[in-house]
Amino acid sequence: MLQLVLTVIIFMIIVIPIGNYLYHIASGQRTFADPVFDRVDGGIFKVCGIHPDKGMNWKQYALALLLTNAVMVFVGYLVLRIQFLPIFNPNGIGAMEETLSFNTIISFMTNTNLQHYSGESGLSYLSQMLVITYMMFVSAATGYAACIAFVRGLAGKSKDNVGNFYADLVKVTTRVLIPLSIIGGMLLIWQGVPQNFDPNVTVTTIEGTQQDIAMGPVAALEIIKHIGTNGGGFLGANSSTPIENPTIISDLVELYSMMILPGACVIMFGKMVKDRRRKTASSSEHSATTQDLVKTSELVSKPSFTAKLYGSEGRTTFFAMGIIFLIGLSVCYWSESQGNPALAKLGLDQSMGSMEGKEVRFGIAQSAMFTTTTTSFTTGTVNNMHDTLTPLGGMIPLLHMMLNVVFGGKGVGLMNMIMYAILGVFIFGLMIGRTPEYLGKKIEGREMKLTALCIIIHPFLILFFSALAVSTSGGLEGITNPGFHGLSQVLYEYASSAANNGSGFEGLADNSYFWNITAGLAMFFGRYLSIVIQLAIAGSLMRKRFVNETVGTLRTDTLSFAVILVFVVYIFAALTFFPALALGPIAEHLTLWA
Repeated sequence: MLQLVLTVIIFMIIVIPIGNYLYHIASGQRTFADPVFDRVDGGIFKVCGIHPDKGMNWKQYALALLLTNAVMVFVGYLVLRIQFLPIFNPNGIGAMEETLSFNTIISFMTNTNLQHYSGESGLSYLSQMLVITYMMFVSAATGYAACIAFVRGLAGKSKDNVGNFYADLVKVTTRVLIPLSIIGGMLLIWQGVPQNFDPNVTVTTIEGTQQDIAMGPVAALEIIKHIGTNGGGFLGANSSTPIENPTIISDLVELYSMMILPGACVIMFGKMVKDRRRKTASSSEHSATTQDLVKTSELVSKPSFTAKLYGSEGRTTFFAMGIIFLIGLSVCYWSESQGNPALAKLGLDQSMGSMEGKEVRFGIAQSAMFTTTTTSFTTGTVNNMHDTLTPLGGMIPLLHMMLNVVFGGKGVGLMNMIMYAILGVFIFGLMIGRTPEYLGKKIEGREMKLTALCIIIHPFLILFFSALAVSTSGGLEGITNPGFHGLSQVLYEYASSAANNGSGFEGLADNSYFWNITAGLAMFFGRYLSIVIQLAIAGSLMRKRFVNETVGTLRTDTLSFAVILVFVVYIFAALTFFPALALGPIAEHLTLWA
């Protein structure tokens, strides 16, 4: 328990300066690194013909994002198909099959990084660098750029300018992802992660058998897969192997790497909205009543300590996400600590908990922390095999991907949680007889229709494709585990795809036409439909006039609203996913402990 508490406390400390730094970048304010990065970005803008001061409305921003990603999908697919060429290919890897190439390029362009192949045997070093590692940078930068534009729209500083996509893409890459990756990559190399272009090494083990030890540019891929909340791995066994994750120090580096930027996005959101509140308060002095002004003045001039660090709205959102995360972490840790009753009946000692599929150097605590984090922050990397988790322990990562609001990677959790915040103010606003308002803007029919559509798409993709898999021959052929656990594997595959997470139970025979194509479609629609709808909501809200707060306004910057958010998320999950969970992990747990 002490390990878990210290890990969470350290995260909450280090995320604050990163959040402030990201806020300064998103709002165009000066940072300590500008003398260097201004020259770098200026050179890129000049070569690429980018005009960073030329703003875009939400439609132009979304179109630029989609077209840029489409070009990179085409180039990446081509590289995978011709990777048999002897260019950075010392192990003689052949071309990737068509549907697997489709699945792989969609996976890495959508920041999902679901792998229906084994990295060390399925990709050349050229593909590992030019497709996988490169896409990890670009897909993460794309997601964070969309999140920054979304927050700008909510802050409402302009009626039709959410920023310039190309400028945001470059700045996030050069000022955030590359510097953090260099620092983290050096730490991983220090701990023993390989970074070379040598062919695989064949050694003789102490048993006298031959074994291939993977080599290659592992550290470079390893760090950006966590910083960019990408997932995947250079090796098929991912961060559970000592090559990708050799020590407890490297484990913590990877753990904090995938937590930093999603948490920083929440702080950025809180501070940008706080700026808007100050300006709104000062501009409404002549139109508001005395009572309204006293209330608004107290809100702006007397923030609490946590509000200063996170921003009032950011604090509420951070606490709501934190509550769900801690509940999930507690259940996962408790369930894994109980061990396996089937093994206990055989006389096997279960006092250490369920150690099946876990590395001894990490144990139950850090395995539970890594499992909950990688699916809450939608990273997809693993330091233990999720297929071997206890039923309830495996239900937590599955549930958090179904929710897709617990911090989330590349700003996704923040954007999705705001959808639930809009839903919450609409429901509770009507309950108290008030016109629903969020961040000083009225929530009306257009916003609610878009919000409902955005929220519904995610469970529809998961449940539709899962139903298709268990009712067609192509899907059934890939299910290797009958009964409850087999259904859990199917749900996990599509939850991971739709949430752009990428982790897997890995019990499916998923490298087939059916699984490659359906998972690819789930990843594609789960990524781009949500982004476009959320940008449309931000574009709609930014054109609305600000309304003054009154004594009847439902405050969204309080701890009570954080609790409301948690209940709204869980109620929606119960209504949507409980039948499927009851037939999968819950039924398996009841059967195992009967």
